[in-house]
Amino acid sequence: MENISKEKAKKRIEKLREEIDKIRYYYHVLDKSIVSEGVKDSLQHELQELEQKYPDLITPDSPTQRVGGKPLKKFFKVTHSAPMLSLNDAFDFDEMRAWEERLKKIVPGDRIDYFAELKIDGFAVALTYEDGYLKTGSTRGDGFVGENVTQNLRTIESIPLNIRDIDGINTKKAIEARGEVFMSKKEFGLVNQKQEKEGLPLYANPRNLGAGSVRQLDPKIIASRNLDSYMYELITDLGQKTHQQKHELLKKTGFKTSEYVKYCKNLNEVFEYYRYWESRKDDLPFMVDGMVVIVNNLDLEEKLGVVGKAPRWSIAFKFAPEQATTILEDIRVSLGRTGALTPYAVLKPIRVAGSTISRATLHNEDEIKRKDLKIGDTVIIQKAGDVIPEVVGPIKELRTGTEKEFRMPKTCPICGGSVSRMPGEAIYRCINIKCYAIEREKIIHFVSKGAFDIAGLGEQIIDKFLEEKIITNPADLFGLEVFDIKDLERFGEKLASNIINSIQSRKKVTLPRLIYALGIRHVGIETATDLADHFGSLEKLEKVSKEDLERISDIGPVAAKSIYDWFRDNLNQNILKELRKYGVSYEKIAKSNELAGKTFVITGKLESIEREDAEEEIRKRGGNAGSSVSKSTDYLVVGENPGSKLQKAQQLSIKIISENEFLKILKK
Repeated sequence: MENISKEKAKKRIEKLREEIDKIRYYYHVLDKSIVSEGVKDSLQHELQELEQKYPDLITPDSPTQRVGGKPLKKFFKVTHSAPMLSLNDAFDFDEMRAWEERLKKIVPGDRIDYFAELKIDGFAVALTYEDGYLKTGSTRGDGFVGENVTQNLRTIESIPLNIRDIDGINTKKAIEARGEVFMSKKEFGLVNQKQEKEGLPLYANPRNLGAGSVRQLDPKIIASRNLDSYMYELITDLGQKTHQQKHELLKKTGFKTSEYVKYCKNLNEVFEYYRYWESRKDDLPFMVDGMVVIVNNLDLEEKLGVVGKAPRWSIAFKFAPEQATTILEDIRVSLGRTGALTPYAVLKPIRVAGSTISRATLHNEDEIKRKDLKIGDTVIIQKAGDVIPEVVGPIKELRTGTEKEFRMPKTCPICGGSVSRMPGEAIYRCINIKCYAIEREKIIHFVSKGAFDIAGLGEQIIDKFLEEKIITNPADLFGLEVFDIKDLERFGEKLASNIINSIQSRKKVTLPRLIYALGIRHVGIETATDLADHFGSLEKLEKVSKEDLERISDIGPVAAKSIYDWFRDNLNQNILKELRKYGVSYEKIAKSNELAGKTFVITGKLESIEREDAEEEIRKRGGNAGSSVSKSTDYLVVGENPGSKLQKAQQLSIKIISENEFLKILKK
């Protein structure tokens, strides 16, 4: 937690409490989500950290001191035999280690082992049995008083109406079990299909639909929804000594318990289980948002106790959310290879969808104005696709009046040259053709993976070459000799030799890679491939007319003009002459039609082949390599740690294949 004065913390806490209370009221009382679960968790986590820093600012009405919303008045109220506690959250391994350290200080010398279970995004219930029969089923409510929904819960087949006998245990005494009622992804889809056919609004998510079903006055409605349940807590003492034994006893007495649980002898095993399910959570039949980690030994649980409304002995270890909130600390501008000035967000680091985010593109000034972003805002961020962080927008209710407007610079932040916004464009550009930053970005692009892919030639080395004026453009790289660079600071004979060998080994590339490497505006790898296929040689492309370019599918007037103008620029013509002088050439891709008409999209990291190479192999066979999943996608290739594309492919019933299956297709 960064340093913050008590006065600022107090103001921030008040704002956070107001916003969280609004979110929680809509979510728990009205069964409506006005923000994602990740956003709510992120705000709650920030509030919790501030209150831990200044505990004297904690008040009884703080959201961190409440378990849930107010009970609805549709049902009779039920007072719980013991509070239904909420859990504190952890969002990364360091926070989990800190939690364990706190436990060890309270119970020094005791061995701590754990029980881990997936945290289903469902609806908490308490079930009480007398003489072996279900007496009461109730909701969480505010943690102390819930609602009697017994008749509705009786319709859920996974909830037993009577307790099974266990040898040596009196199951006829009063027994209380707690757990989660939820709707599976499959059932949620079927309900929404029916809504769509009847022209009715679609439900937002399984959690809200499940909660709304449990609260229906007519039990027939919940019976038609095919809800499910998992029990995970046994309040009654049946002789259990560990949390693991609670699960075993619940199962023996007839409750449905989760199969997605694991005994972990230490925190490292908890982390292994977390990593396993974080990458596979989208394959589960129900929604989850993390896992619950519990001290397994019940004697230790008793010693650790409860602080406020949360137990010390258990914690919710959240999966990285698809959305979260953080502070927009600054808006800065980067300069690209075409001279485009692109604003980007400098964010207070936050973990989202499996990675820590501290930067995100803001695209252009119009986009910043459309989203009404200000420096200092609390903003919602998410992962767009698999990897690209995106600023969704600000939470305006948390503004304090100290936020600042952003203005695009009037001069280039690198060279100081004039900046201009061209008619019909949203982008500002540096118009100094000798701008150092533009030349630098051109060279970085030229050696990148999708282009010449020169290994070992990173940005720091390119910066050194430019600083020493050894190169001025990409073609100069191929004229370098070992003696040109071996005496540079921190280089030496061996490093210099390795770099030169790496450069010389890439003198021959495919024609699409060469065209893409030139850095022509509006020409990505797909367009470069189309140009290579259509003209067959760089020489023909150099002499082509704008009209000929516009005849190619997917190349419009703007791209055609950009390509035409590039090849007629004197500086660019000199670069092509130098490339030829140094022996740089290209090879035509021998294409087949075995994948013609098929579109592949790749998600996650492939082990045996780089993504760019895999996409090139697809194109060689006449297929299309897409960047996003849509109805026109034929195959989604899934590598390690897949992103949100996997879930979208499942929703659209796209065929999902592994890396091995993909490689077999390439070998056909």
